[in-house]
Amino acid sequence: MMLRHADFGNDTYQNPVIYGDYSDPDAIRVGDDYYMVSSSFSNAPALPILHSYDLVNWKVINYVCKHVPAYRFVNPMHGCGVWAPAIRYHAGEYYVFFPMPDEGIYVSKTKDPRGEWSEPVNMMPEYGVIDPCPFWDEDGKAYLATAVSGARVGYKSVLKLAEMAPDGTHLLSESKIIFDARNTENETIEGPKVYKKDGWYYVFSPAGGVKCGHQVVLRSRDIWGPYESRVVLRQGDSVVNGPHQGAWVDTVTGEDWFLHFQDVYAGGRIVHLQPMSWQDGWPVIGVAKAGNEYGEPVEVCQKPATAKQGALDVTGKPVEICEPDHSDEFESDTLGLQWQWNANFEDDWYQMLPQESVVRLKAVKANRMRQLPDYRNLLLQKWPAPEFTCEIKMNVRNLCPGDMAGQVSMGQVFAGLAVRCKNGRDGVCYELVKTTGKQEFDHQMAFAQSEESVLPLDADALAEANFDVIWKYRVQIREYVDEMDRKDWQNNEVWVRHIPREDIILHMELNGKVVEGSEVKIDAKAGRWVGVKNGVFCVHKDDEGSAAACGYATVDHVRYRN
Repeated sequence: MMLRHADFGNDTYQNPVIYGDYSDPDAIRVGDDYYMVSSSFSNAPALPILHSYDLVNWKVINYVCKHVPAYRFVNPMHGCGVWAPAIRYHAGEYYVFFPMPDEGIYVSKTKDPRGEWSEPVNMMPEYGVIDPCPFWDEDGKAYLATAVSGARVGYKSVLKLAEMAPDGTHLLSESKIIFDARNTENETIEGPKVYKKDGWYYVFSPAGGVKCGHQVVLRSRDIWGPYESRVVLRQGDSVVNGPHQGAWVDTVTGEDWFLHFQDVYAGGRIVHLQPMSWQDGWPVIGVAKAGNEYGEPVEVCQKPATAKQGALDVTGKPVEICEPDHSDEFESDTLGLQWQWNANFEDDWYQMLPQESVVRLKAVKANRMRQLPDYRNLLLQKWPAPEFTCEIKMNVRNLCPGDMAGQVSMGQVFAGLAVRCKNGRDGVCYELVKTTGKQEFDHQMAFAQSEESVLPLDADALAEANFDVIWKYRVQIREYVDEMDRKDWQNNEVWVRHIPREDIILHMELNGKVVEGSEVKIDAKAGRWVGVKNGVFCVHKDDEGSAAACGYATVDHVRYRN
């Protein structure tokens, strides 16, 4: 069941093309195929690869990395990890360059984006460098453009360039600043993407901040500069705040398009597609009003020409109207690509049982001091729509004392509902644990504070239900508000308009009835650079020591609907 149709099925589409938290998207065309990569921070597997034939209908097809490539990511490191990547195709190979702001710039490559990617190589081990983009010139030389993280190095708003070995494994020169936007309208310039057209070098970059910035393009006849600049996309009168980091792609018919993200707060950073035209050697993204050099985001638009000409998929059938997967019946022998773990995972945390159409979640031992957002084995996925309901059917028959399994809403404000098995006076008993709390961030560290309340569960009622419980998770928009985001370089207030404010409501059902007292309602608030996620978990926490037995829970289905 699709929750939101970006493709109207009549050669037109609406933005966003993906209502999902695919932050910092970069994309390329190779033949008739489009490939997109996005940030994944500390979740694993890392760096989702999406595929499309028409720039409107997208599916996740793979991940670049099974794990985030640093040992400390065995634990959740919210806001750290893999930031804005770049994808390129060169000399028969696909490359993804990605930054880890505390470790450096990594590169991985493959001949088949649906297959295995090479072990990442840290080709630029430098603290605070972010947003890499490789560029191979016609003369055989290669370059790497980067930005810097102000949170790490104490300054920002500059773009740098270095010469790179053609195989992408290391740099051949020191990085040099090619554009300095400090104390200008283009403060916080970042995310450079380098292209070449008609003898001009173009660098596409977002500036002015994630939630309330704009798109800048630099151009020069020399890759080292000097560069002149122009704003080519602003929010204008639209409700698309930010329009932030993205990618210029073309079609086989010669059209130009631009993919970018919009930060919608709790919903994360969703993906838009804008038409792109040229005026006096400069791009104009979106639709320009009379007298403007820049464009504004479009809401509805004609699809790219590839779709209008009846693009075919790999089976020779017309392109399917689709969206990234969300619901899961667990009928496969592999975990669906919509799922990511809260940290680097271990293979024995779960077992696919397609003959039973379930996934078995092991009760992974967690330090009793850990808070809900810091459980390593939260199994999560992105919100798939602005408003929706998710139903999860879980069986808790095989929990052991000390085990707890249930559903979670993961954001800066978080919540969970779980069945806990424990040893009681008359044997094993069960209770419903309701958890709510908030994360706060101090530099790169996250600190969670939570409260628990406990509701006894009737063991006979559980047995009558065959130990099957239903978890419900609902997101609903209660209002839209305007909010001042910051003050700019001239101390002017910068506002974001039409911000959705959502309620998240969780409850438990047993034997077809809502368990009285089970409802939890929280304010939706995004995590560290990411939107709210929801999912399931199964952990073991007790005071009986490491010898205590761990059980498991099984999940029968996860179903999303409007």
